Amino acid sequence: MYNSSNRERSFGRPSNGQSGRSNDTRKPASSRSGGFSRAGASSRGEGGAGRTSTFTRGGSTGGSTFTRGGSHSASRPSTFTGGRSNSNSTFSRGGDNLTGGTFTRGSDTRGGDSRGSGSRSYGSRSGGDRGGSRGGFSGGSRSGGSRGGSRGGSFGGGRSGGGRRFQGKYISEEKFINKNPKVQEQISYVPTHTFAEFGFDDQIVTNLVKKGYINPTRIQDESIPHLLNGKNVIGLANTGSGKTAAFALPILQKLKHRKDRQTALIIAPTRELANQIEDEIKIFAQGLGIYTALCVGGMSIGFQKRALYKNPQIIIGTPGRLKDLFQQKSLNLKSVDTLVLDEADRMLDMGFLKDIEFLISKLSEKPQSLCFSATITPDISKIIDKIMPEHVTISVRTSETAEHIAQDVIKVTSGDHKLDMLLQMLREPHFEKVLIFGEMKHSVQRLAETLTQAGFPSEAIHGNKSQVQRNRSLAAFKTGRVNVLVATDVAARGLDIPNVTHVINFDKPHSYEDYIHRIGRTGRAGKDGQAYTFIQH
Repeated sequence: MYNSSNRERSFGRPSNGQSGRSNDTRKPASSRSGGFSRAGASSRGEGGAGRTSTFTRGGSTGGSTFTRGGSHSASRPSTFTGGRSNSNSTFSRGGDNLTGGTFTRGSDTRGGDSRGSGSRSYGSRSGGDRGGSRGGFSGGSRSGGSRGGSRGGSFGGGRSGGGRRFQGKYISEEKFINKNPKVQEQISYVPTHTFAEFGFDDQIVTNLVKKGYINPTRIQDESIPHLLNGKNVIGLANTGSGKTAAFALPILQKLKHRKDRQTALIIAPTRELANQIEDEIKIFAQGLGIYTALCVGGMSIGFQKRALYKNPQIIIGTPGRLKDLFQQKSLNLKSVDTLVLDEADRMLDMGFLKDIEFLISKLSEKPQSLCFSATITPDISKIIDKIMPEHVTISVRTSETAEHIAQDVIKVTSGDHKLDMLLQMLREPHFEKVLIFGEMKHSVQRLAETLTQAGFPSEAIHGNKSQVQRNRSLAAFKTGRVNVLVATDVAARGLDIPNVTHVINFDKPHSYEDYIHRIGRTGRAGKDGQAYTFIQH
């Protein structure tokens, strides 16, 4: 465990005497601590007793009067001076209370029919019916109205507050530490077939040879014969085991020899994975006259409608966008005779169960179905019972551990301290290709921008970016145009990102399973990997 109070610490390997911080990249204190605070006078009479808060800025003071309807809580007025607020902030929960005063970084007021103060400063919001806070950086407060929640505080100022707050599972800090990584064992698989022996069309075999595919992986070797015979298959396999070729090659063989216009529908949890599947299928399908359509969010739905109008034989998409296209009468599901659910457990984790059940209910008949997943949960079992009561199960999944990855925690005391430590780490020369995970979309984007301004060119991937932007960011990281990628958990599973030297959990994951998937982006293909997790106290 690194004691981050020593800012001269070197991370991992020696850095040729270059330790510590060469210059201060942080924002001025007035910005970090909620500067730009403006005294405002705003009050709404609701009956009952009032509370007064005083604000000072540049020597001037202005009074704000607050009135509360209903009950009288023992709230204390908050005083703000010169851009840094004291800690005498108040919190209200429930009732019809209105508390006099806002908060310092990262806190929030939660309540019923509250009316906020007249204070407004840089960064965050507080008060009102809808609680919750989102950690960002350089925040003061913005309060008022019946809209609650707060954004801001400082980097890493987690989420707190009301209704829709997500509670992650508790993970012991000890699970983030592995100072004695084991040597990664490379177990070679001896296949019983070659790709040429499966009976694929000559053009498919030629395309495989061009890509360098000679011998199948275990999931390919064991599942392809069943799929070519038209059977339903459940494949339990790890990420990176070759699942895409396992289902794509039999689909192409089937479509090549079909005279009618039947289609295959492939459903994936994220845009990136769907895009990756399409790219791989296009390589396998060269010269076959088989075309695909990609239907994901973040891209023009009009363009996707035009692509579907051309009757592609393979449709790849995410559940939400596929449902939208069906409801807009652009997606014909009656012609689907092959259904693939890829990363099914991840789709259900992301809340797509209802969308998947909707799409399945619109199929005209039970298609040949393929379900690939790391685990089989009760919800996945329900789907399997509906679409493939008879199936072959092939399990090649190995226990996903991180024993071969060196892991440690970095304890910090504040959001600014966390950012300082991250910058110190990135200055070390052996942090060559770094994947940083954050929790919230907005804070991920801001962190990438801050790192770029500090001299570490970075890209960000999160749900607020269009698919074109996300593809561009991912390509920049893969090709080395930037050495830092900041991402939400959309980059934790299914993506092929080679040669990642370090994974940094800037925000803790929600579960240990998510943690394993995150740090699994490093230490691949027999290479060393290093993972760090920030712990804020």
